[in-house]
Order: sequence, then C-alpha cells, then structure tokens
Amino acid sequence: MSVFSLQLNEPAAPDEGSRSVPNGQVVEIRPCWNEIGVQGDATCPELPQVIHCRNCPVYSKAGVQLLDRPLLPEYRRAWTQHFAQDKKLPGPARQSALLFRIDSEWLALPTPVFQEVAEHRPVHSLPHRRQGIVLGLVNIRGELLICVSLAPLLGLVRSPLCAMPHSTYDRLLVAKHDDQRFVFPADEVRGLLRFQTPELKEPPATLTKSRLSYTQGVLYWQDRAVGLLDADLLFSTLTRSLT
Repeated sequence: MSVFSLQLNEPAAPDEGSRSVPNGQVVEIRPCWNEIGVQGDATCPELPQVIHCRNCPVYSKAGVQLLDRPLLPEYRRAWTQHFAQDKKLPGPARQSALLFRIDSEWLALPTPVFQEVAEHRPVHSLPHRRQGIVLGLVNIRGELLICVSLAPLLGLVRSPLCAMPHSTYDRLLVAKHDDQRFVFPADEVRGLLRFQTPELKEPPATLTKSRLSYTQGVLYWQDRAVGLLDADLLFSTLTRSLT
C-alpha cells in the first residue's frame, strides 16, 4: 500500500489513514484517491455520492495536514536567509533623447516627441510671416506642415560660419505634441542619447534667460554640454505663438 511520508518537527495525532511513528517525526498518509478513487480503480463506496475525490472529506483532511504541518528547520533557515539579504533596488529607468545641433549649440528633446527625421527640402514662406519663429510650410509625405525655427525662441544667434540658405536645411525634425505637429530645422542630427535621471545636471546660470527657461537640465556627450529641452513648455509656447 502506497503512502505519503511527511517529515514533521512535532508528532501528529494518529487518525484513520495516518500513522504516527514512535519518534514522532514521520506521518504517513494513505493516498486512497490513487488506489480506490478516481485516480485508481474507482471502487470506493463513497465515490457515487461525492462524485470526485476532491469533494471527499478524507481528501480535504489530507490537504489540511499538508498545509498545517510544522516547518522543517531547513525550510525556516532557507527563507530566513532569503529575506535577510539586502534588497537590491532597481536602478533608475534609462531615458533617451534625440541629439541635434542648431548653429553651434547642441540640444536634445525626449525621443517620444519625434515622428521623423527628414532630409532637407524647400520651405515655402508665408505672406506676412517673414520674421519671427515661423519659417513657412514644408511638404512632409504629402502633408503641408508648419516649419518653425527654435533659434529665436531659445535666444540663439546664428554665426556666419553656420549660415545656410534660408530655404533648405541639413535636416528637418518632425515632432508631435498634443496632436499638433511641428517641423523645425537642425544643422546636424547625431542620433539618440541615452541617460539616467541622476546624470541630468542643473543648467548653468550663464545661459541666456530665454534658453534657461526652456532647459530642464544639461547632459554631457563627448565632452560637450547638451541642453535637454522641456518639451511641454517648448511646444506649448510654439502653439500659442501660432494662434
């Protein structure tokens, strides 16, 4: 007859279907469900009434015995060591920003705001909009989008060495914020810059007032200071400027 052997710290009271060894360390449970129950030959006289062994009080009592048995010293020791270990907190989540240059200034914006980096193409000026941040309209995949310049908004002065024809640029960055799409030119795009929040430094006070207000921090890439722009503030200002 097959039995379950349970190693216990304390003796269990003997009952039908179980046996207490004199030293009180082993309790044997007869798994009748595997012999005369649904997993056996189904000759148990109680089976027609209970339908299945899991509905039988003998089966339930055996399960309670398994759950209520005292813990082994080895089991306690293993879990004590487990919870005594120093908790390893996960590091800050890594973020990413698109790195680009306007004139001689390296800037970055969070990656999720960008939809596309397009090659240079003509920008069609708008009547009565030849000054300010609006450069004109540009065709992006068959859709005319407003092209803006971040330089005047950030207080960047374009140097003669970086001057380019006003109608074409090296790259056009397509961004979306609150269902509003913008295109703005960049002189160079270097790809994604991955960083963690502690790497973000306070912007220096030497920045112009306008640029300082849009910069949430400074990152360092190849010994260059990169201003991480506040996307919400930047694009909400652009939206207000266009209304």
